[in-house]
Amino acid sequence: MQKLSSIKFIVLIASFLSLLSIQPVLSQSQAVGRNILDSIQLIPETLSRIHGEYVEEVDNHELIQAAVDGMLRSLDPHSGYITPEEMIANQEQTTGEFGGLGMTVTTEDGFIKIISPIDDTPAYRAGLQAGDFIIEINGETVLDKSLQDGVELLRGPPGSEVTLTIKREELEPFMVTLTREIIETEAATVRVEGNVIVARVKTFNQQSVPNLEEGFAEINELHNGGDDLLGVVVDLRNNPGGTLDAAIGVTDLFLNEGVIVSVRNRESRQSVYEAHEGDIVNGKPVVVLINAGSASASEIFAGAMQDLNRGVLIGTESFGKGSVQSIFDLDRQLNNSGERKYGGIRLTIAKYYTPSGRSIQGNGITPDITLPFQTPEVVSEDPDQFVFTESKYGNSLQNDGLQNEESDIERLAEINKIISDIRKTDNQLGFAIDFINGVNALN
Repeated sequence: MQKLSSIKFIVLIASFLSLLSIQPVLSQSQAVGRNILDSIQLIPETLSRIHGEYVEEVDNHELIQAAVDGMLRSLDPHSGYITPEEMIANQEQTTGEFGGLGMTVTTEDGFIKIISPIDDTPAYRAGLQAGDFIIEINGETVLDKSLQDGVELLRGPPGSEVTLTIKREELEPFMVTLTREIIETEAATVRVEGNVIVARVKTFNQQSVPNLEEGFAEINELHNGGDDLLGVVVDLRNNPGGTLDAAIGVTDLFLNEGVIVSVRNRESRQSVYEAHEGDIVNGKPVVVLINAGSASASEIFAGAMQDLNRGVLIGTESFGKGSVQSIFDLDRQLNNSGERKYGGIRLTIAKYYTPSGRSIQGNGITPDITLPFQTPEVVSEDPDQFVFTESKYGNSLQNDGLQNEESDIERLAEINKIISDIRKTDNQLGFAIDFINGVNALN
């Protein structure tokens, strides 16, 4: 019986080795091949012991998946095994629709860390912030759970509830209950605030460039081809990133020339991606808003705009993820039926560098102007009512010079009112709009 079990596990390991595709490694050097084969003996021996001696029955398929995941997770926080179910969810996320709470997470210090919540999702509406740690999910500790296991606990049927225990900086841990829902993300939106365009890029996916192009086209149609507007604020706050292609495409929209990003693999082979002519705002001033939730693809955009002197960065230091992952679909390689059986692996294959050669990894992008977000304050009285000016004298001299057009006065008053309201609720965006107005005044 024991012999049959051993044979069974040899067959399992043969499948496991083919999954890992180590044969090319063996062919490189016989010495290296022997060392690998010696080490590989650990796996069938361990599996055999588990199968023969472990106190409970185990699922052999789950054991193999756990072994692959552990191997990948030992490399870095962003590599790992992807179950067949997660492969389907990943495809939904990159195309713009997926289920869950609406936040991007990673692992740090044994816990799950929120990279950023996505706009108008359960996580966002509950006030979860970039940098928050999830220490329990439904009362179950996440300490030393894999990212995959943590994500599995966060997911569930739309309409179901999940209670998270959150640790935020110096605050005592607190609990928040969220209701899961289908997350439909519009990658980017474009609007006008006062006399400035605000392009909010929520994520970098297949929709990002089309969303921006359509948004700018509509605004140009309404505002004299864009001539009535002074500049653009690109809001990347709490944007967790996305695909490299989308990051390059979005950055290219605002440039006429120059290197956007370079990507280097283990052998230092470098791929350089350059901009094409066709600045979507025709050289108008650009301000980029970033914070600790701006990661990966967001940092590619911000780094390029900063290095090429195309935009001014305002906010706080970004997340600091400067590596590139590729997803390898194991079903495509091992399963001709089209059925999801093996899943895939996410593997870090390269690091990216800004045009000047900076690596973002672990450091993040430092803004040109550091401006932390301030909680909005409610002001009850009108500060203008206490201002005393020359015109308030009863016998002040009349202005006999040229007068501003009434329409111009009304338009400027309306713009100033919009910007004033923004300052009260979003000091970073308000400052960015003021900055663009200042630059145009100097010019």
